[in-house]
Amino acid sequence: MKNSFAKKFDKVSSWSRRAAVGSVLAALCLGAFVGCDDDESGFATRPDGTESSSSSSVTLNPSTSSGQALESNGSSETRASSSSSAGKVNCPALLEGETGWNWDVSKECRFNPDIDYGSMTDERDGKVYRTVTIGDQVWMAENLNYADSVKTPSLKRRNWCYNNVAANCDVTGRLYTWAAAMDSVKTGCGYENCSPTLPAQGVCPPNWHLPTYAEWNVLFTAVGGQSTAGKVLKSQSGWYSNGNGTDAFGFSALPAGNRYADGQFNYGGRNVRFWCSTEYHTGDAYRMHLDYLNEKAANPGINSKNDAYSVRCVKDSD
Repeated sequence: MKNSFAKKFDKVSSWSRRAAVGSVLAALCLGAFVGCDDDESGFATRPDGTESSSSSSVTLNPSTSSGQALESNGSSETRASSSSSAGKVNCPALLEGETGWNWDVSKECRFNPDIDYGSMTDERDGKVYRTVTIGDQVWMAENLNYADSVKTPSLKRRNWCYNNVAANCDVTGRLYTWAAAMDSVKTGCGYENCSPTLPAQGVCPPNWHLPTYAEWNVLFTAVGGQSTAGKVLKSQSGWYSNGNGTDAFGFSALPAGNRYADGQFNYGGRNVRFWCSTEYHTGDAYRMHLDYLNEKAANPGINSKNDAYSVRCVKDSD
């Protein structure tokens, strides 16, 4: 026998029921829209070249697996809660027993606690980055995470989060093709020979620029030479097979991995490559390389401009 609530509900017309359900759905949609707002700016690009505004993505419950795909806009990029957004992070607990890379560990746990870092705010999207002075240079102490392809059209279809997981950008920044790193629309440096005016700001914030081949070598000299630069520039935790560094100067290089031109992501936890603004020829440009196997920094080598690597910015000279 139906209870009184069920009897009353049966008396509601089908039109009223539809209106009630519509109101509930509208409220739920509004709540989802508000809840999905985060600190990402601009647009995220997918491997198929399409774009999606990060502000329209569905934010997953913190308990949801980091591999769960977004359900809005058909995006192939996945989202997970970032440990760096959950208030004060218990870094010792997160790092206890760690022998390799874990994307769920906040970038805040990777900085050297004995370094007095500075900070800068990217006026384009409001993101705040730690900085560090090494020798006569001032470097960002973390990788760039700028993605607004409206303000910077060069970024369209040319930047990614590792494994297309949006939260990974909060840890290691974005991976950029050389054309994106150089801001090809502004400099003309994309897939043809160019002679940019140096220093080239590229995708870096105002008053900062993409380092040249020579500036990377200046950094190596300032930290004691290329033979040990890898050891002293790498973070104190997170590198595969305990291939960690001392992070003696606060550069805090993380093993961000890379994305190849065919769309494959590789070497997360094992190496990092940073773009130089120095071109080799039409199809290749110079990059700097650190990996878990070596204490030295590899000679700034050359790779395809279509591969996607990390970006560290260095401050313009006064």
